[in-house]
Amino acid sequence: MIMKIIVAITGASGSIYGIRLVEELAKNNEVFIIISDAAKLVIKHEYHDFKMETNEKVKIYDQDQIDAGIASASFGADAMIVCPCSMKTLAAIAVGYSDNLITRAADVMIKERKKLILVLRETPLSPIHLENMLKLSKLGIVIMPACPGWYHKPKKLDDMINFVVGKIIDELGIDNNLYKRWLGD
Repeated sequence: MIMKIIVAITGASGSIYGIRLVEELAKNNEVFIIISDAAKLVIKHEYHDFKMETNEKVKIYDQDQIDAGIASASFGADAMIVCPCSMKTLAAIAVGYSDNLITRAADVMIKERKKLILVLRETPLSPIHLENMLKLSKLGIVIMPACPGWYHKPKKLDDMINFVVGKIIDELGIDNNLYKRWLGD
């Protein structure tokens, strides 16, 4: 089944997680990407000459395109992932402050009871951050810090990135082989 998935990349470091997530999801789904202004700065700093390509399965929006179809429940998105999710975006979502396309789309996911995954990339966490996470978790939002595991014995950075991206995709119920699963003894 082809899903309509919104991926927002915000200004937290670790935009590689969002970029890699889009690459994987675009193989078999429609992906609608929102890149915040802060994320553009972070991506430029972390990648220098990076450019995300669009095609028939991938469409990119700026955070100010509040009139985009994905800002409406009638668009029918199946899920949304904010990856990475800055603490600013977390706070805005937690209080329903829909001042841009990212927070508006997240607000739609919440009111429509659709899957919303926030991939946090911040440490340490303040009590305010934790309260915002708890509030959203109680609403059914998936709070998923970008914490790579080690049991799959990563050999390179891509292995750790793929672990986190694979876990995100698992949350969507999409099969993937991005990391070696724990098999126990």
